[in-house]
Amino acid sequence: MTVAGSGQRAHGDGVRSRSETTADPSEAEALLAARRLALPALERLGRPLIEDIAVPRSRLAEAAREIRAVSARHDVPVFTLAHAADGNLHPIIVVDPSLPRLPDAAWEAAGEIFALALRLGGTLTGEHGVGVLKRQWVADELGPAAHTLQHRLKEAFDPRGILNPGKCL
Repeated sequence: MTVAGSGQRAHGDGVRSRSETTADPSEAEALLAARRLALPALERLGRPLIEDIAVPRSRLAEAAREIRAVSARHDVPVFTLAHAADGNLHPIIVVDPSLPRLPDAAWEAAGEIFALALRLGGTLTGEHGVGVLKRQWVADELGPAAHTLQHRLKEAFDPRGILNPGKCL
């Protein structure tokens, strides 16, 4: 088993990233355990909005840099985890759980992150689908004809609107 994880290097913006590989089964298990604990650690900081985008693997580093810039520009904490082998990134925005609604800055950061994915030749979703948060951006990715077709297919298979109610498609 080969697992990627740690090894630190500093970026010009002071942010440290970590990457490490191992073929040792016990080290691999330790790296996987750390990955599994990432979300509970973020939950201690606030309410995580778990999102995903996918970009071509050749643009992963650029996407990570841009996500850090979006985070700084909007003063919104964004922690990015990844399935780097397939270009799937999880930019997780963390917000104050006591707020009655998502702050505008979080919405703006999310919008910039989704636009970034499309600009880099990627997609709004790598594995989580389009539910509530991304619904306002899905037409940008699909284009008008494909977006209309998706809605027509949804109506054909779910004429009563009972499957996945309240979601985009």
